[in-house]
Amino acid sequence: MSRIQQTFQRLARQGKTGLVPYITAGDPARENVVRLMQSLVKNGADVIELGVPFSDPMADGPVIQRSSERALARHVTLQDCLAWVREFRSMDAATPVVLMGYANPVERFGLRAFVAAAKEAGVDGTIIVDYPPEECEDFSAALKSVSLDPIFLLAPTSTESRMRDVARLGSGYLYYVSLRGVTGAAHIDPAAVAARVQEIRRFTAMPIGVGFGISDAASAVAVASAADAVVIGSALIRIMEDAQQAGRDPLQAAGEFMSGIRAALDAMPAKLKSEAA
Repeated sequence: MSRIQQTFQRLARQGKTGLVPYITAGDPARENVVRLMQSLVKNGADVIELGVPFSDPMADGPVIQRSSERALARHVTLQDCLAWVREFRSMDAATPVVLMGYANPVERFGLRAFVAAAKEAGVDGTIIVDYPPEECEDFSAALKSVSLDPIFLLAPTSTESRMRDVARLGSGYLYYVSLRGVTGAAHIDPAAVAARVQEIRRFTAMPIGVGFGISDAASAVAVASAADAVVIGSALIRIMEDAQQAGRDPLQAAGEFMSGIRAALDAMPAKLKSEAA
């Protein structure tokens, strides 16, 4: 059983909603990536999605695009990301780390070489945004063969056929994109998310994490009534961006933000938490 699967089983037993922050590796600085990851865990993160910077992040909105541009200006590579995971893993043997990014850096690394390197570094799963499930049977099998979880996205427009493919090829958890559009979009509709998540559960027993459009404690709680985990990326990166521009410590700002989200999720009524489990 993978570390991700163990984590979601623990959350279900505890009646808790998972908290999954996304950060771009190398932003706000190369030298504090591991400290940031540790701070996120200290302040309530259950899984960390570590973004691999890419020059054309087509699914990402302006906030994450800017963070990727800053990281690339610091010459952050996929190899750097793996090294940071390795360092983090030497200090934290429990918290799952998911590498999230795009196909080009993985293709350049080499699929088999990437799988082996990710396993050696202590990565637990991958989200490759532009790898549709129907085109990566071999990649999914290679990841699963070393107990890494291939995690796929579903959107409001996903067909039943796509849901079946994701249920068959994916593992760990499923990432439901709650909005049409890019990361950081607003106007999330909790009722629509809940209805769609219920529909997806017809096809898979995997935990479902919901992301895109979750910007504060209120929206996290609203989504958590239906989901097994909430994923927060753009809002977290914006908090750090604003803090740095104001001359404050971005890591402290990130920790305070995460702590507030964690407290709100843990304060949910037991009935709602039991329904989400």
